[in-house]
Amino acid sequence: MQIPRSAQVRHAVNTLLESFGREPLYKGLDELKEQQASCFVTLHKETDGEEELRGCIGTLAPVKPSLFEEIRSNALSAAFSDPRFPPLRKDELKELTISVDVLEPSEPIASPDQLDPAVYGVIVEKGYRRGVLLPDLEGVDTVERQLEIARMKAGIGPDDEVTLQRFRVTRYH
Repeated sequence: MQIPRSAQVRHAVNTLLESFGREPLYKGLDELKEQQASCFVTLHKETDGEEELRGCIGTLAPVKPSLFEEIRSNALSAAFSDPRFPPLRKDELKELTISVDVLEPSEPIASPDQLDPAVYGVIVEKGYRRGVLLPDLEGVDTVERQLEIARMKAGIGPDDEVTLQRFRVTRYH
């Protein structure tokens, strides 16, 4: 596991360590209890020198009273409840890289021209279906690719009319 530079990631690491009955490594995370924000917690696992997604869960609006609780909830969900992956095993902890994206509120946009995949995450909606993609992801270099992935995640066809929202994040490692 990487040595986290930020309080946000230190808290996510502590959460996962505690979930396996280990003592937390980091203290002094009270600043997170004074903020309220939504976030995504992303886990990557190193396999044969390559980083692969191992879990990613988040919220688009705060659902917990503090960022401290939001990170804790999303870290546990990313590790144990992401439907794309089996639950995290204790022996995988040493191979993890964790990031925490703290989201700014989203804003509606009129067209894809207002997107930049390096700067903005996107929310694509049609009826009850919604696809979300964080910004600044490896291999997502165009707005077209960003929208394609978000639509696919939501099961929205490429020609279906959608509403769009964008949001910025601060990514912590």
